Amino acid sequence: MGLVDDETRFWIAQEVADSKQRHKPRGLFYQGIKATGKVPKTLITDGLPFYHYAWKKVYSRRRDDSPVHVREITLAGTVHNNKMERMNGEVRDRERVMRGLKNPDSAIVKGFQIYHNFIRPHEALGGKTPAERAGIKVEGENKWLTIIQNASKEGAANE
Repeated sequence: MGLVDDETRFWIAQEVADSKQRHKPRGLFYQGIKATGKVPKTLITDGLPFYHYAWKKVYSRRRDDSPVHVREITLAGTVHNNKMERMNGEVRDRERVMRGLKNPDSAIVKGFQIYHNFIRPHEALGGKTPAERAGIKVEGENKWLTIIQNASKEGAANE
């Protein structure tokens, strides 16, 4: 399960769960706030009741910036969660090849998130990555190498 920005398709946060019934969206929503430093204006989910319950617990207590929760979605409607479902499909496709994700803290998930956001161009974004669409550039011919080098510099600076 994950949080994806609707405009940029930037994958903000993720959670590995065995099934939707074992998914804990409150933690995912808190991850999103921590990662972005803000709450969304609109939260689009499918109709599962635990999303609305988590929305109430995490967001509805915020008076000034509580997001609108859209949970009544249909394929024929103008509001849908197709982008998130597509993202979940990408993860499931990768998971099949790996024969399942056994560890929720697997580095594979974080690596796939980095690949999705910073390296893989998206046709729907005109060949840009979600990071580029969000105004974040990764300079260099080999984006993976640039990201690793920058991460190692950051890690050394924090020691």
